[in-house]
Amino acid sequence: MESAEYHSALAALAWQIELGADECIADTPVDRYAVPAAVAKPVAPDSPGKVAVAPMPVQDRFDPVAVAQEAADAAQTLDELRTALGAFQHCELKRGARNLVFSDGVAGARVMIVGEAPGRDEDMQGKPFVGRAGQLLDKMLAAIGLSRGENVYITNVLPWRPPQNRDPKPEEIAMMQPFLNRHIALAAPDVLMVMGNHSCQALLGKRGITRLRGDWTQAQGRQALPMFHPAYLLRNPAAKREAWADLLSLQARLRDG
Repeated sequence: MESAEYHSALAALAWQIELGADECIADTPVDRYAVPAAVAKPVAPDSPGKVAVAPMPVQDRFDPVAVAQEAADAAQTLDELRTALGAFQHCELKRGARNLVFSDGVAGARVMIVGEAPGRDEDMQGKPFVGRAGQLLDKMLAAIGLSRGENVYITNVLPWRPPQNRDPKPEEIAMMQPFLNRHIALAAPDVLMVMGNHSCQALLGKRGITRLRGDWTQAQGRQALPMFHPAYLLRNPAAKREAWADLLSLQARLRDG
């Protein structure tokens, strides 16, 4: 069977497997969100030639973002938020990660850095920005009198490392967004440093860091400064000039405000 119908069916099956389907439950597909309360009207079991059909309940649509929102809203402290995040079971990234990467630095600091996602070193140590990019970040902060040990608080959009350090997927960002929003609210910084495209997508709803960087804006009701991610600066050293200008802008904002 090498017809176009065969190849179309094979492609449809591959697509369903990619979405996570792993079990066949009927000879023909059924949209469980669209079925009525009963698949067929029950008939009397004594009707000649008829078989009684039991009503089939409609399954509720599962929304992991709503579950995340409920868990995040219930957290009243950063420790409670860390516990809630660690107990969240609906993000596939957790299955392949070694550690939850929650935060580093001084909670309650005026400056909060929001990165994108943990890498290999972060996954191993359970802290954000501890690899080569983190070492560069520490040097950048020190140049304007800041440090994670004294006056900076750090987190990421995603708390678990994506496989092979791939980019975060939109659905992963959306799932973790309630936790990030609550994290910012509980840490209560004056200023957010939004580092990288995916952080800008999560907090500003925009991408294009080369266009966004350096322009002060608002995120979660706070002053926010989009900046190049240190990992980008390692790949593109020429961009360090713009990064330095952004650091000076941050220094001036902290001094004046």
